[in-house]
Amino acid sequence: MSPSSPTRLPAGPGVRVRAPSKVNLYLAVGDVRDDGYHDLVTVFHALDLADELTITPARRSSVRCTPADGVPAGAKNLAGMAVRLLAQRTRSGGPVAIDIAKQIPVAGGMAGGSADAAAALVGCAALWELDLDRRQLTEIGRELGADVPFALAGGTALGTGRGDLLSPVMTRARLHWVLAMAEGGLSTPAVFAELDRLREQGNPPRVKPVDTMLAALAGGEPAAVAAALGNDLQAAAVSLQPELRRTLRAGEAAGALGGVVSGSGPTVAFLCADAESAGAVAAELAGSGTCRSVRVAAGPAPGARVIPTSPVRG
Repeated sequence: MSPSSPTRLPAGPGVRVRAPSKVNLYLAVGDVRDDGYHDLVTVFHALDLADELTITPARRSSVRCTPADGVPAGAKNLAGMAVRLLAQRTRSGGPVAIDIAKQIPVAGGMAGGSADAAAALVGCAALWELDLDRRQLTEIGRELGADVPFALAGGTALGTGRGDLLSPVMTRARLHWVLAMAEGGLSTPAVFAELDRLREQGNPPRVKPVDTMLAALAGGEPAAVAAALGNDLQAAAVSLQPELRRTLRAGEAAGALGGVVSGSGPTVAFLCADAESAGAVAAELAGSGTCRSVRVAAGPAPGARVIPTSPVRG
């Protein structure tokens, strides 16, 4: 066994799994409840900007992420938590080494941790040859976080409750995005707390009814989808990171159809007319000095899936 890989077995099969990032095309946040939570109505949209996990049998469990900046390690990593929960619920499995090739921004409002948890559930279910369907995996995923069920499902979906009760949304639209990555991240609980504070002080504008977004998606016109973008958390994210205002203005000035803070932020997602337009907006935005980096992505994308390995030809 290599001294640089102390947790690996000398040989053995492994699986590779890809799980998508998400943007919230629409997010309506109810007032804070007595239990401290908020009721949500949201439209999730999965993007082909994805994390890829390699899961291999090991002598002891481990999680390694590349790059590792800002990713929780050890017991706090959601992928590792997912493996332990799956083993407890099924009384199956064994130690695994998880290697995460990270593409989804950390603490960026794009559910990267939830994507990794979903990928770990799907990968270990395959590795351990468990007879579990997606519904059963979703029930386990719901215990890990409200965004995990959507990372398993992918596509476009209406989420209610905490965002974990999903209904598929039919859409003919193939949507092209430019993602503006901010310096640093935002804590989801801090953003919700800031929204509560802003609402106590006044009443920031709330998003339109979700029917507007659902109709736009059914019609398949990107411009209509852009006009229906909305996020009640955006005001709170901008309050905590005022520089996001400049990013939003810069993206629309560069030619995007519309922009929205994704989830709790601080990533800003700009919807573009087509792939060519997305490339032009990305180039303009990259030189604007209003964000750390930009990425181009498209959706909808499938949920967490095992990546087939190509057969070796003799």
